[in-house]
Parts: sequence; structure tokens; C-alpha cells
Amino acid sequence: MPSLPEGPAVTESRRVPRKRKASGGRNAPVPPGDELGAAELGRRVAENLRALRQARSMSLDQLAQLSGVSRAGLSQIETSKSNPTLGVLWKIAVGLGIPFHELIGEERTSVSILRRADTQVLRSSDGRFESRPLAPAGANPFVELYELRIAARGRHASEPHAAGTREILIVLSGVLRLTTGDTVHDLAAGDSVLFAADVPLVYENPGTSEARYHNVILYAH
Repeated sequence: MPSLPEGPAVTESRRVPRKRKASGGRNAPVPPGDELGAAELGRRVAENLRALRQARSMSLDQLAQLSGVSRAGLSQIETSKSNPTLGVLWKIAVGLGIPFHELIGEERTSVSILRRADTQVLRSSDGRFESRPLAPAGANPFVELYELRIAARGRHASEPHAAGTREILIVLSGVLRLTTGDTVHDLAAGDSVLFAADVPLVYENPGTSEARYHNVILYAH
């Protein structure tokens, strides 16, 4: 899954309003998956990050060096004073050497159901790329599944994931231009591609309408 850049995004830390003023002057409830969902995600990340780091006897300075996220930034996340963007989460996961879901998931039970209304949609800072998990966190330690959406003419560059990580992308609607290293691949609806995700990647929708994809992440065993 493409990592999102640092910067203002739906997960940005801020006071959560009870109501949002809609056009026309009427108040409307905060929609699911927006500020309230971001706050819940931040709480889970804070708890998981602290536990994972301490289990490895890793200091904030050590994790900062391995992940590329500043010590101050890690401290803010770990104390729930800041909600990280998806790009930051990917950096931390790589620094810890863990699958992405271990940072955002809750404790696994014998049966896990992920309701569409309960999923946390994560968006890029420009709002032109979004990712939605399609399986409960921790369903498989080596496989993750997402639905991706890219707006018309949208383009997103991703940093390399952990060594050995691969991805499968299935184009559900629209088109995809995928750049892996120096090679460009153009795909249409119904096409799929398997590729190494531990290199620089660019995901682009050169079409005139929104495109949808299924994204399978395969971690090295």
C-alpha cells in the first residue's frame, strides 16, 4: 500500500468538534471515519507503539534513527498528543520491523468482524488518495488487504516498504499507471500486477474519473 506523505491530513491532531456546520447554516453530526475515527486510531497507535517499542527494549532515540521519524514526533504519538498520518505509520512500522497492522490493530479474538461503517478511511493530505482496510487487523501476520481510491489525474509517490515486501494490485475500475523503480506499467480494469514494494513506487490515475483498486500486501516470512 502506498505510504502517505507527512503533513496535514484527516489524522491531523486537533480538538474534535461535536458538530460540524454544513452548507445552509445547519449543524450535522461528525461523519464516521473522520475526526472521531482519527482520535480512536490515535489511541490504538499510542498503546501499540509503546508496547512494541518497550518489548524490544528500544529507546525513542533508537526508533527515531531507524524510522526517520523525529524523537519528538514519536513521543507526541506515544502520549496521544498527536495523531500520525499514514506515511508516518509506515515509517514507524519499518523502523520496528513489523507488519503495518500491528500498529493499528486491536487484540485478536477467535472471530473478528470488520463493519464497513467502522473502518477508518485514511486519506492523503491533498485528499486525492484514500485507503480502506478490507480485513480485520491481524487476520494474517503476513497478508493485508485494502481498497484504494485515486481521484482523476491523481498521483502519489510512495517510499519503499520493508525489505522483501510485495504487493498485488487489482484494478476494479478506471486505470492505473504504476512506476516501480524506472519501469512504468499501464493497467486497465480487470488487470492485476504483482511487484516488489521495497523500492520507490508511484501510483497514478491518468484517467478522467476516480479509479478503484484492491491492494494485497505480502510481507516476507
